[in-house]
Amino acid sequence: MSAAQPRVLIVEDEPAQREVLAYNLEAEGFAVSQAQNGEEALLLIDEDAPDIIVLDWMMPNLSGIEICRRIKIKPETRSIPVIMLSARAEEVDRVRGLETGADDYVVKPYSVLELMARVRSQLRRVRPSTMGQRLEFDDIILDAETHKVTRGPDELKLGPTEFRLLSTFMEKPGRVWSREQLLDRVWGRDIYVDTRTVDVHIGRLRKALTQHGGGNPVRTVRGAGYALG
Repeated sequence: MSAAQPRVLIVEDEPAQREVLAYNLEAEGFAVSQAQNGEEALLLIDEDAPDIIVLDWMMPNLSGIEICRRIKIKPETRSIPVIMLSARAEEVDRVRGLETGADDYVVKPYSVLELMARVRSQLRRVRPSTMGQRLEFDDIILDAETHKVTRGPDELKLGPTEFRLLSTFMEKPGRVWSREQLLDRVWGRDIYVDTRTVDVHIGRLRKALTQHGGGNPVRTVRGAGYALG
């Protein structure tokens, strides 16, 4: 699994629907996890927050509306995009779903192609580098499609790990990332790597960013981790 793969959580109590969604998302290059009810979904989100959630409205016990409300009320999960799936086509239901915090609302039966487009659209907003976008911070430009990084007039030489580190930082400038969060995002959660490895690669990234002069934009936050800017 590529560490840069965006992770999608599907919350759907119908096994057949869940499998179709998982199959199509994996074919598009996403890493997929699945939950068959609200309780399982909330546990998975707490353990390992996904990049985006595809959430069915009608489920036993905890409804999609309630799950969405809980996700959006917590500061640590509030920014995860939620696409709500529902058989309710009435405008009042769509409004209710969006007012609860859903970022998009798709009526069943839906076109899988349309849903994939909406997933990509939400991910462009929260993880632009995985969607081949161009990121800018001060005089640094990262082009995720061509895998090039420039600072001012100079092209920078970065290894693949340093490139993924930089794209993570540039997606959310100012955010403090712990070593564990960087391991999960850059190396992937299935790979065992010592947290000191993060420090080594941060050192390499700093060296690469300052190879043609200019200040070091990656700061160490004592006891917390690293941030850009």
